[in-house]
Amino acid sequence: MSGDSDLIKLYSGRILELAADIPHLGRLDDPQATVKKRSPLCGSTVTVDVVLADGRIAAFGQDVKACALGQAAASVVGSAIIGLSPSELDTARDALRAVLKEDGPTPAAPFDGFEVLRPAAAFKNRHASIMLSIEAAAEAAHQAETASERA
Repeated sequence: MSGDSDLIKLYSGRILELAADIPHLGRLDDPQATVKKRSPLCGSTVTVDVVLADGRIAAFGQDVKACALGQAAASVVGSAIIGLSPSELDTARDALRAVLKEDGPTPAAPFDGFEVLRPAAAFKNRHASIMLSIEAAAEAAHQAETASERA
């Protein structure tokens, strides 16, 4: 029974606030790259669209169908992503993964908002949903970068 109460505590007020206010929600009309990620365990999905300008995210859209934890992570991504490079997204993705799997340090700004998800480290079945938005964003940014180089 304590596992249930721990799970309830996990859904803190801050996580629910983030989940209710996801920046850049919705799809872009003409993205350079689109990536859809799905968590096979829970069925959460995130689809992201990106446009790069001068090697940095100039436009971002996301369609998020995930639990509150996945939505909170998408909110942090949406708040931070504009102006970042693909390599900065890789760094954020790796830092979030380290927080969840290795009790790593809080990611550097502008992704320090991921700190709110630290309690989810104890719930391995939630990790994939939490990682969806940042993984999709990093992958889409690299695809857009490759497309820009070819153009």
